[in-house]
Amino acid sequence: MPAGRPTKYKKEFCQVLIDEMTEGAAIEEVAGTLGIVKSTLYKWGEKHEEFSDAIKEGKALSESWWMRMGRTNMYTKEFNASLWYMNMKNRHKWRDRQDITSNDKDVVGVINITTT
Repeated sequence: MPAGRPTKYKKEFCQVLIDEMTEGAAIEEVAGTLGIVKSTLYKWGEKHEEFSDAIKEGKALSESWWMRMGRTNMYTKEFNASLWYMNMKNRHKWRDRQDITSNDKDVVGVINITTT
């Protein structure tokens, strides 16, 4: 019999996670709502396939929510595009991609910066 504290995990937490992240919540917010730390949330994902699936779906839903906020608010004067962009980089791992290419041995490189 394994030692330690019994788990707080319940299958209903999958829906809690989905509901929170549908409104743009971060994993850390969901953990707080469930009264656990982020590492416990990920451990539950490793042990319970349905929770792992909920985490994946929740992350996609959260990113979608934030993308919609950018798309629907980009032309309003209150919208802070820089803040939104930094949020997307930090929350959803967006990054500036640098492709360095050169066919000429004397050219150090050409930098083409695009966002993904």
